[in-house]
Amino acid sequence: MIKAVTDTDSRSDTSQAARKTAMAITARATSAELALIETAIAPMPAVRTLRAPEIGLVMVRGRIGGDGAPFNLGEATVTRAAVALPSGEIGFGHVLGRDGEKARLAALADALWQNQTHRAAVEAVLQPVRERLATEKTLKAERTAATRVDFFTMVRGDN
Repeated sequence: MIKAVTDTDSRSDTSQAARKTAMAITARATSAELALIETAIAPMPAVRTLRAPEIGLVMVRGRIGGDGAPFNLGEATVTRAAVALPSGEIGFGHVLGRDGEKARLAALADALWQNQTHRAAVEAVLQPVRERLATEKTLKAERTAATRVDFFTMVRGDN
């Protein structure tokens, strides 16, 4: 069965990709950075907790050489939470570590981001986080480049 792709499907894919990107930013933000969401939106809608922050473990898998057979590298501690807005949006937060407040704030950010009324305010709070992460990435690349060794081959032979 072949399914025709419609404009609605492509918009949905774009929206899902944007949400995925926003959630990735919230996972890498600090608790203090995410706490600004509660003050950025006024009045804050009544938020219902669907899942209080829970701490657990996930198995981290790796691949030898990037494309080899997968193996279990070890376990990582994660915290998850879920909240719902009165308008029906459900937000999920998953973060590395044991920070329950950060997981709750990430879930709140996800739920508010899904609501068109609050999306701009959430994006405004996430923008400094994006800039910080980009700066850190650039700094790391510069530090790595400083240790780079260029190997070259000299051709030996008749002069």
